[in-house]
Amino acid sequence: MAWLENVDRHWDEIASRYNERTRRMFRYYLAVCAGAFRARNLPLWQVVFSKGSAGRYDAPG
Repeated sequence: MAWLENVDRHWDEIASRYNERTRRMFRYYLAVCAGAFRARNLPLWQVVFSKGSAGRYDAPG
């Protein structure tokens, strides 16, 4: 919901680049994603790739 609120809050700044149909699609997509996250039907993953020594981030064991 924070993403949707952010789009709404800043829409005036980006409105010249998009039409009203695109705004509705953004809002719909973000609202559907929020619902799916809440229902635990859609996971969100964040993967970080970095250069470093091999095995540095491996779990002990």
